[in-house]
Amino acid sequence: MSSTDDHSLCGCSQCCVSTSHAAVLSVGAEISITPEPAQLAPGDNVTLLVRGLSGEELAYTWYAGPTLSLSYLVASYITLNRQLQTEVGYGHMQVYETLAQPTVLANATELVERRDTLRLLCSSPSPAEVRWFFNGDALPVAVRLGLSPDGRTLTRHSVRREEAGAYQCEVRNPVSVSRSEPLNLTVYSIDLKPPLKCAGPTHSSQNTEISPGGEIILKIPEQIRDQVGPERVAIVQDSTTRTGCTIKVDFNTSLTLWCTSRSCPEPEYVWAFNGRALENGRDHLNISGMAAAQEGTYTCIAKNPKTLLSGSASVVVKLSAAAISMMIVPVPTKPEEGQDVTLTVQGYPKDLLVYAWYRGPASEPNRLLSQLPSGNWIAGPAHTGREVGFANCSLLVQKLNLTDAGRYMLKTVTVQGKTDTLELELQVAHGTAFLPSDTGVYLYK
Repeated sequence: MSSTDDHSLCGCSQCCVSTSHAAVLSVGAEISITPEPAQLAPGDNVTLLVRGLSGEELAYTWYAGPTLSLSYLVASYITLNRQLQTEVGYGHMQVYETLAQPTVLANATELVERRDTLRLLCSSPSPAEVRWFFNGDALPVAVRLGLSPDGRTLTRHSVRREEAGAYQCEVRNPVSVSRSEPLNLTVYSIDLKPPLKCAGPTHSSQNTEISPGGEIILKIPEQIRDQVGPERVAIVQDSTTRTGCTIKVDFNTSLTLWCTSRSCPEPEYVWAFNGRALENGRDHLNISGMAAAQEGTYTCIAKNPKTLLSGSASVVVKLSAAAISMMIVPVPTKPEEGQDVTLTVQGYPKDLLVYAWYRGPASEPNRLLSQLPSGNWIAGPAHTGREVGFANCSLLVQKLNLTDAGRYMLKTVTVQGKTDTLELELQVAHGTAFLPSDTGVYLYK
């Protein structure tokens, strides 16, 4: 009998054969039916072997069913017409189907570490043995403990970050194997023990409490599903070197601060300088032309758009010791005729008593102005009415003339009597002015 016959069955079926022979055979003979091969798939050929026959059979009849009914009749063969003795033998034949590809179904593909429960179902229309795979390998023992008795459901309470990855299930029977497409699981995580460092993560005190062991524990409201924060927020200098609490920078140099964190998805960034928000939504902040006005505390706040929590890190940026030494810097650096220029003094002494500005050598006829211990300044012999002095030793010269170019000198005296002298050669460029002519055309002067 072949499984390609019109009466062949797919699945589990009962077969029986009825034989007739001469009355001389004993009634107690046992007949059995065995399929070869024993494990079958649709399209295979099968031979049903009958064992226990005497060899003197005069007729036989095959039935594909549990009883000798015409509705189950498959074939019959008769050689003689005489008085017969009938025996019946039964056999069992299993035809296994070719399995379709299963599908992994999940209660959620984005979970929160130590809180959410993972449930995976291997969906397949056919009864079959089920095996699970994680990142292409057999399921770890710790995760296998969450399998249901039939192996089709995987449950994991308080999922861990190391359990994030690709999950697959495989169904198999003796003649067929089929594996599902991978299902990727994301686990949002939070570090309950942030490192003790000045640039480490911070959290709102309303959502945290301190355990007796000193751990920082986040209290997650039930109504907010994913309220966990980014980890290890830190500020890195120039993308390569991790900074401490203070960064010292040379005067008039550039600095790039990078904000880093462990967050999934990527966080949003906000920068602040001395508590004031800056218009910068990027993961880095550029500081160019470092000066005293840019000294202070820089803070990066990283906010996870998924978890809605944030962490922050701060550093203090200061001018280096070499930059603190006094120097005169004109602003703008290349002034033109007709412009104002401010001769700023970097690193002026904090215990200043008096100072004096001179146009030319430091002699009385060349003195522009002096500041008195009271904080007021008085004009000198060389004052033109366009010079203004400030408490930080700076000198403003308004509406420059070409004759204002030349050497400027500053003398300072501290409360302790220490005297310093600085000088600067100021250059004034020709200005651009356009005057109307009689013809109405503007001419360059």
